[in-house]
Amino acid sequence: MDAAPDRVAQIQADWRRERPDLDPSPQGVIGRLHRLALALTAELVPVYAAHSLTEAEFDLLASLRRIGAPYELPAGELAAHTMVTTGGLTKRVDRLVQRGLVARTGSAADARRRLVRLTPAGVALIDAAFTDHMHNERRLVQLLSDTDAAALESALTHWLAALGGDDPTTPGAPPAR
Repeated sequence: MDAAPDRVAQIQADWRRERPDLDPSPQGVIGRLHRLALALTAELVPVYAAHSLTEAEFDLLASLRRIGAPYELPAGELAAHTMVTTGGLTKRVDRLVQRGLVARTGSAADARRRLVRLTPAGVALIDAAFTDHMHNERRLVQLLSDTDAAALESALTHWLAALGGDDPTTPGAPPAR
C-alpha cells in the first residue's frame, strides 16, 4: 500500500509542472532521506539531553567507550573518530574534563602525546546514555517492518559504500554511534 502524498511528493509535482524537461524522481529518495535525517536527529537528541549531553559529547564519550578498556585514545585519533577538527575536539574535551567525565593524560611511550581517557564517572554516564540510546533507536526502527528495516539497512550500506561514506576518513562522514 502506498503512503499518502507528502511534502516531497508535492515538491516533485511542482517541479514536474514547472520543469517538465527534468525528472525530479531523485528527490523522492534524497529529499525524504534528508527530511528523515532531520526527524531522526530530533528523536535522538532528547535522549542525550536527558543525560545532560549534547550530540557531540555523546559521540565523543561513545567513541572512547566502544574501543574498550582503558577507554583512551590519542587526541588526533579521537578527532578522526568523531569527525571534528583537533581545535573543535579540544573545546569538547575541555567541557568534559570540567565535568569530570574525561581526563587528559600523557602517553607512557611518548610524553608529547596526549591521551583522552574516560573517567569512571564518564564510563557510568555513557553506559547509561548508550543503553537509553539503544532503546530509543530500537523504538524508531520498529516503526518499520522487519523486512523493510533489513532491506533499508542493506540498501543504505551499499549506497554509503558506493559514495565512500563507510570510510571514517571521508570528509563529512558521520560518526557511527
